[in-house]
Amino acid sequence: MSEHHRVLRDVFGYDEFRGDQERIVSHVIGGGDAVVLMSTGGGKSLCYQIPALVRDGCAVVVSPLIALMADQVGALRQLGVRAAFLNSTQLPDERAEVERTYLDGDLDLLYIAPERLSARGTREFLSRGRLSLIAIDEAHCVSQWGHDFRPDYLALGDLAELWPDVPRIALTATATRRTHEEITARLHLERAEHFVSSFDRPNITYRIEPKAQITRQLLEFIRTEGSPDGQPSTGIVYALSRATVEKTAAFLAANGIDAMPYHAGLDRQVRDDTLHRFLREDGVVVVATIAFGMGIDKPDVRFVAHIDLPKSIEGYYQETGRAGRDGLPSIAWMAYGLADVVNQRRLISRSDGDEAHRLVQTRLLDAMLALCETHTCRRRQLLGYFDEHIEPCGNCDTCLQPPPTWDGTVAAQKLLSTVWRLRREFGQEYGAGHLIDILCGAENARITQLGHDRLSTYGIGTELDANGWRSVVRQLVAAGTLVPHGDYGVLRMSEQAGPILRGDVTVTLREDVTAPAARRAPARRAAVDLADDDLELFETLRRWRAAVAREAGLPAYTVLGNRTLEELARMKPTDSDGLLAVSGIGRSKLEKYGEQVLEIITATPRD
Repeated sequence: MSEHHRVLRDVFGYDEFRGDQERIVSHVIGGGDAVVLMSTGGGKSLCYQIPALVRDGCAVVVSPLIALMADQVGALRQLGVRAAFLNSTQLPDERAEVERTYLDGDLDLLYIAPERLSARGTREFLSRGRLSLIAIDEAHCVSQWGHDFRPDYLALGDLAELWPDVPRIALTATATRRTHEEITARLHLERAEHFVSSFDRPNITYRIEPKAQITRQLLEFIRTEGSPDGQPSTGIVYALSRATVEKTAAFLAANGIDAMPYHAGLDRQVRDDTLHRFLREDGVVVVATIAFGMGIDKPDVRFVAHIDLPKSIEGYYQETGRAGRDGLPSIAWMAYGLADVVNQRRLISRSDGDEAHRLVQTRLLDAMLALCETHTCRRRQLLGYFDEHIEPCGNCDTCLQPPPTWDGTVAAQKLLSTVWRLRREFGQEYGAGHLIDILCGAENARITQLGHDRLSTYGIGTELDANGWRSVVRQLVAAGTLVPHGDYGVLRMSEQAGPILRGDVTVTLREDVTAPAARRAPARRAAVDLADDDLELFETLRRWRAAVAREAGLPAYTVLGNRTLEELARMKPTDSDGLLAVSGIGRSKLEKYGEQVLEIITATPRD
């Protein structure tokens, strides 16, 4: 057995590598540089952790996740790995102890934030020890065009010159071709071998629906799909503004959901307490801005919901990828509407940077809108953005319940004509609400006072109600035919409008459909694949695990994962060899927990 296979089996408790893991591990152990693009939950960490345990010296892991370093290190120590971290949360004597351990050669992995690694003193200190490799996690943070740019990542390109003989591995769970190129260039990894795995997460069901009463929609979603058997599930809800985060968390809590807010404006202790509960307890829902989530390794997040439109597909993919890391069925749900599009366009127009920057942001938004409005497979559209091509997946809303489409050419002409006539006859511009009132022939004082009831398009749109016209407006805005401008989101026609008004182009629109709950894919519980007579043992093991984790101050999944508990409940091993045959149990876990687990299995009645 090779050394890296021995480490995989004895330390991590797995019999086989997955996907490209073995090729990556062998390449880095041999001293080669690597760029690794692998989906969330695909096993990126093993790609540097195993080489760190095989090569001589200590591996430095660059991670922006200061709040999570203690848990990451704690999980490794559970496996018997000599791991530590250096960051601003430590007292001087704690940092000194870690530094002594490193210089004595008694560490396998050392986690450091990019800000600290940029300091000359840190680099001089590391040079006094022996480095085995440098792992740059969340490498997409180096991309200045990306959704998670961190300026301190730019300085990591110097590492190639500082330690030319130390292999480097850059890893990320998401990257377009442009971001991939930036990672390679900015980190000076031109000679690295590149490993690009599939970005598909087949266990995630993607669903997007029109936004109406968003808090009520969210509550219904969490109660039905987030808690299909009446037991609360862990989930994340993303919103763009801090005010929306706090308001939504309060609404959910008032309606019986164990929900907490998380954003950068909250006190650090409050954020740490929220993160602590989320990682260690079941059934907690965190409502957050994008400040929450990167690097969180909680495997049993059953749903991720978006109540505001993400700015890019990369951001959306990264955020939804936090669901279902254990491979079990999970849901990515989003509601979006016209106001989301108008707000995003307004933010882009006001953003810092030059015209080129705004053009890039607009293209990112356009790709996100195309995903929202597609009437074909969403997963196919999502993966196509990352240059990965698949057949229709059968596990997204547009596959499970294909939305009907209709010829919206005449409706589009009526709407565009109203915009044009207001501009020509009155020299005025208005937003969606006023345009819809004109088309529906609304009888209100404002329209009469302005004289807009004399327009030839007044009252010609009664075949659709207000919601139907909002759908038409939203889809034309998403397509770029109508463009919001200014603080009030007035709508102007783009050059695409001319051919539509002349009848040279057919406009196909999707009919907004909200799937009835019975047709939706349920977010199943972690024990879904167990036979009924194994459930009691599984739940007993879960209660034992929770107690052990609570006493040790660790997240429960770092003791034993749900998959491991399922195998234990199914296989019911009776000795140490049987335990070692269970995926996720290595030598260290056997020594720590083997005797207790065997006692529980033996004490549980069998049919």
